[in-house]
Amino acid sequence: MPEVTIKPASFVDLLTVIPNLLIDLKYFTGDNFVGVPINGYERNVGLITNPAAQALLRVQHELAHFGLGLKVFDAYRPQRAVNHFIQWCEEENECVTQARFFPDLDRSKLFSKGYLVRHSSHSRGSTVDLTLIDLSSGEELEMGTEFDFFGVESWIDSQTISSQARANRMLLQGLMMQHGFVPYHHEWWHFTLQGELYTDTYFDFIIE
Repeated sequence: MPEVTIKPASFVDLLTVIPNLLIDLKYFTGDNFVGVPINGYERNVGLITNPAAQALLRVQHELAHFGLGLKVFDAYRPQRAVNHFIQWCEEENECVTQARFFPDLDRSKLFSKGYLVRHSSHSRGSTVDLTLIDLSSGEELEMGTEFDFFGVESWIDSQTISSQARANRMLLQGLMMQHGFVPYHHEWWHFTLQGELYTDTYFDFIIE
C-alpha cells in the first residue's frame, strides 16, 4: 500500500467549503482515547478530498432546514497517527483513558476487535467522523455515546441507547447515505464517501 507524504491539490480545508462547520479534531487537542495529541496533527484543520467536502456541504444545507448542522471530530488522518495508535496499544503501562473510552476491553484488543485498523480509510482522505449539532447553540445532539467510545453501544443499530439517540443516529445516517457516504457498523460517527478518489493510497503528510 503506497504512502504519500505530499498533499495533493484534491485535498481542501473543510472550512473553505463549509464556513459554518464546527471543527473539533480530537486527535489534535488530546481529548481522545490515547489521552495526548496524536502525531501528525499540528493544527485544528479538517482536511478532506474535495468531492467529500462537496458532499458534506450538501448534507449541511439539508440539516439547516431543521436548525441543525455538523461537527467534525476527524477527517484526513496521517498514517503516522495510525502508527501512533499501534505503538500505544502495545504499551503495558496503566491506561488512564480505559474507563471513559473502552471500559469492557483491554487496549491490546482494540485492533483485533475492529475498532482500530493498521491502515485507516481516514488516511485515504474521503472519510469523516462527525456528529449533529444545534446550529444556534453549537451543542451536540444526544447520540448515546461520545466519539471514539469502543463498545457495542456505539454500533449504529445499538438498542441499548435512548430512543432520542437512536432517532438522531438515524437522521445522521440517512442524510449521509443520501449524499453518497457509507457508514461503518461499529461507529455511528464514521462515514466514507462511496467512489472515493483514492482507494489504495494512504497519505502521511502532516496537518499544519
